[in-house]
Amino acid sequence: MTTEIVIAQTTLGDEESAKKLAQGAVAARLAACAHIDAPLTAVYRWNENIETAAEWRVSFKTTKSRLAELADWVGQEHSYDVPEWIVLTVADVSDAYLAWVVNETTPA
Repeated sequence: MTTEIVIAQTTLGDEESAKKLAQGAVAARLAACAHIDAPLTAVYRWNENIETAAEWRVSFKTTKSRLAELADWVGQEHSYDVPEWIVLTVADVSDAYLAWVVNETTPA
């Protein structure tokens, strides 16, 4: 298969928002699955202040062909003014996992 898998990541300020975003993306078939990491500490500059906050990272597994639609959807559903959006390329993947991701992200 030539379809490429990517991992797209964002962070949210609470676990419930992270779960809602992850479940919504999977339900809409924009991602085959999503992992929510335990809270991490983010340190960043915002409005000229150094901020520290707990955040939950959501990692979406999807195909390159569904990535733009997932990005648009996350941008609409996300609560942050400037949501993190980082896309990681997957260098290698098993044929079985690739087939599963493709199947789960194909619109019904």
